[in-house]
Amino acid sequence: MQPVTLCVNGEIVELVVDPLRSLLQTLRDDLGLTGTKEGCGTGYCGACTVIVGAHAVNACLYLTVDADRKDIITIEGLADEDGTLHPVQQAFAEHTALQCGFCTPGMILSAAAFLAENPAPDESEIRNALAGNLCRCTGYQSIVRAVFDASKRLRDAGRTEARVGRQAPIRARA
Repeated sequence: MQPVTLCVNGEIVELVVDPLRSLLQTLRDDLGLTGTKEGCGTGYCGACTVIVGAHAVNACLYLTVDADRKDIITIEGLADEDGTLHPVQQAFAEHTALQCGFCTPGMILSAAAFLAENPAPDESEIRNALAGNLCRCTGYQSIVRAVFDASKRLRDAGRTEARVGRQAPIRARA
């Protein structure tokens, strides 16, 4: 067992975990953050995507111990503290870029991380960035439109970060 300190959606969490425990298991089972979905369990579908640091990762393949002392954003933490949706979330809703909704959290977090790196993408770049996220309902057209619209909203607002609300810094261990 190994102690870890995580900053999940702005909250400091200290846990003792099995070194082989996936971040997906920790988020869902230990922290009750069920917006992160388990699809394939092999990193193929992207349903479990979260943001660690500034990068979208497959939480089913990412070990919790590797997230020690890092900032983690799940779909539950993407909106502002007052509940205002992140521009990617809002664009997904307005463009009905979801059908069954299973892939939606992973798609949104992948898009948010991508737009933080590339604020003015073209359609091909959006499709490439989301290639690791599978939609069983094949709603890709509306998803691409939503990400393109979100990129414009973020640029218009002068925003480049993945998260709206404040994030608490992780305090150094004594």
